[in-house]
Amino acid sequence: MSAAETSLVTAERKAAQRARAMRWALGLGAGVMGAIALVLLFLLTLATNNRALYERNFAWLLGVNVLVALVLLAVLVWGAVRLALRLKRGRFGSHLLIKLAGIFGLVGVIPGLLIYVVSYQFVSRSIESWFDVKVEGALAAGVSLARVTLDTIASDLATQTRTASAQLAQVPDAAAGLVLERMRDQLGASDLVLWSAAGQPIAGVGQSRYSLNPERPSAQQLRMARQERVSFQIEGLDDISDPKAADNARVRTLVLVPNPGVGLLAEPRYVQATLPLPRALVANAIAVQEANREYQERALARTGLRRMYIGTLTLALFLAVFGAVLLAVLLGNQLARPLLLLADGVREVAAGNLSPKAVLQGKDELGGLTRSFALMTQQLADARSAVEHSMGQLDAARGNLQTILDNLTAGVIVLDGRGLIRSSNPGATRILRAPLAAYEGRPLAEVPGLADFAATVQQHFDTFALDLDHHGLDHWQHPFDLHAAGSGLAAQSTSLVARGAGLPHGERLLVFDDISEIVSAQRAQAWGEVARRLAHEIKNPLTPIQLSAERLELKLSGKLPDAEQAVLTKSVKTIVDQVDAMKRLVNEFRDYARLPAAELHSLDLNVLVSDVLHLYGSETALVPVQAELDAHCPLIRGDAQQLRQVVHNLLQNAQDATQQAAEQQGRPLAPVRISTRWSDTAQRVRLTISDCGPGFPPHILQRAFEPYVTTKARGTGLGLAVVKKIVDEHGARIDLVNRMESDMVVGAQVSLSFAPETAVKP
Repeated sequence: MSAAETSLVTAERKAAQRARAMRWALGLGAGVMGAIALVLLFLLTLATNNRALYERNFAWLLGVNVLVALVLLAVLVWGAVRLALRLKRGRFGSHLLIKLAGIFGLVGVIPGLLIYVVSYQFVSRSIESWFDVKVEGALAAGVSLARVTLDTIASDLATQTRTASAQLAQVPDAAAGLVLERMRDQLGASDLVLWSAAGQPIAGVGQSRYSLNPERPSAQQLRMARQERVSFQIEGLDDISDPKAADNARVRTLVLVPNPGVGLLAEPRYVQATLPLPRALVANAIAVQEANREYQERALARTGLRRMYIGTLTLALFLAVFGAVLLAVLLGNQLARPLLLLADGVREVAAGNLSPKAVLQGKDELGGLTRSFALMTQQLADARSAVEHSMGQLDAARGNLQTILDNLTAGVIVLDGRGLIRSSNPGATRILRAPLAAYEGRPLAEVPGLADFAATVQQHFDTFALDLDHHGLDHWQHPFDLHAAGSGLAAQSTSLVARGAGLPHGERLLVFDDISEIVSAQRAQAWGEVARRLAHEIKNPLTPIQLSAERLELKLSGKLPDAEQAVLTKSVKTIVDQVDAMKRLVNEFRDYARLPAAELHSLDLNVLVSDVLHLYGSETALVPVQAELDAHCPLIRGDAQQLRQVVHNLLQNAQDATQQAAEQQGRPLAPVRISTRWSDTAQRVRLTISDCGPGFPPHILQRAFEPYVTTKARGTGLGLAVVKKIVDEHGARIDLVNRMESDMVVGAQVSLSFAPETAVKP
């Protein structure tokens, strides 16, 4: 599996986990809220058909439904705020989400509103139709009829009890029980009790027989029975909601027992009879009374009932609308989510972000599109990584190439077809002694001092392009001599060998090397050969010439007149002097050509300089010499004899230059300074000799170490050449510069740099 596919699978897995968790959370929340809403709505509807259940649970059922509705409303508000923020930020898909939510919302809301309006009208009119004056009158008449019927039956039962009580008129209290038993059978009573005037039970039959303390009539009942001879009351109908009310309904009568005696001391007695009412009649009376009571209650509470039904209907509408809108948002989000993912991915890709993109795990076309886009993005990322890796390698190669070019001793210039400078390396600036970097984008011919060089180079490139098909070479090569100052043989010249080649897109590559040192070495070698031959060819005839002149003077002395004798003496002296000068010149050529190889030994440069300075004391030297010797200088390896010759030559040149400048400028003689110094940084021992002379002309600096290059009128130009050869034999370095103060030359300085003995391999 490739890296792109692996990254894509990882991204798909993470996105699937996030989507699955979100779907579970939303689905679980929506399911719980929907289940709660449906259950509570069902219970609320059920409560409307059950008055007792309605009265007990309507408040909290309604409250919980309202709470569910508020939660749904909060979710909708949260979703609306998110949509508004997305729309305000201009995020892609916001309008689509709003449109989808609006469509689904309208699909759910409009039918719900239509049903709500119809249901509202139906409920309002239906509840009003439940209540009518005729129904109310009929129920009132039924209740009155039931009451009259029960009262009539109770009155009849009381009359029957009064009639039967005559049987107790002549019966004493002790025998009253048998009479009461007979009366109970006649009346069909469930209980009979004979009471005294003081309210004490005398005798009883039925249930009272087994009661130690039967229920005593009240004083009001006894008084009413004494006054009206009879009283009755209906019992058991106080709680008509009790299912056993019809079985417990009875009439309790209290009658005064007739007393045939006339005596004032005769105590009155009362008979209390408990007679059951007909069950069917009592049940019908209870039903009518219950129906009338419920009718009256609902008639009184029909406004609240209507509000309750309408509230339930409205709450159901809110739940349905909120659920529909929430479902619309969720469905719209599900439809728009793949497009949003694609839009975000396209925006990130356009911004250069090719990180793994989220994908959907759905099996529809949109899910497949997101996966294809994620795979494409990953492939682009891999391609970009490969390109960046290649670019990194290219940059590294370019950096390496630039480092190589910057450190090349050869000069490199890239030109276009019109001769404009595209780029150059520091070597080109150093060799040509021109600020090429400042002239990039401009013609090479505009660089000061390089007009002729540029014209020649352009000519060679043009000729090379024309003859490319004929000669088959891939480059051209040509030597150049650049004259930076002066003219003729004394001019400062830089010898170059240049090579040119073509580059892509019409550009041209110019590479050149400074071969001035090679040419100088060739000249030195040629001069050495010339010096050797001159020393051989010239020295041999000089001695015979000198001897012949001296012999001629010896033979003719005293034989010529004074005038001729003076001419002879003068001529011989001239010949001898010139022969001596020729001998010295020949000896210098011989020394330059036959300089022996250096024998290197441990050497203290400070001791060597001190020994040489004994010859330049104040009593012998016309120009004073000042020494500054560093005691920390380590030993070096060198040939003491040759290094003495180097120090002598340099000190003599410095004294001559200082004396020449003093004579020309009419100022006092300044001392020549010689110093040694140890550099910890460079790890070199440096010998420096500086003068206060006129310095070297610019055209001499580059060729000062070549034979026969000199600033002296009578010099041979071999002194510095010999010094250069000796220094090279010691593996040292020699530098020659002019000392400057305020842009004026105030003298020359020669520096020799030696490696310490520990750094030199034996």
